[in-house]
Amino acid sequence: MFEPLALSVGQQFELERMNRAIEATADPQALQGIAKQLLQAWHSQKAATQWVMRQQLGTPAQTSSSNNSPWAHEY
Repeated sequence: MFEPLALSVGQQFELERMNRAIEATADPQALQGIAKQLLQAWHSQKAATQWVMRQQLGTPAQTSSSNNSPWAHEY
């Protein structure tokens, strides 16, 4: 059985820091920049997680999904 993922204390602090930065920002362009940074980080993390899983399972790399929606989940 898998254990649920839990954030480390450092990750919790980083999450809180980013939440406060978002809440303190009233400028739409600044918020857009933050959103783009978070989107890049999210996709980088997904790619890293998939790479580790492939390494552990010994499976070849897959091509990107045909679904181009930015909200589609590939888990």
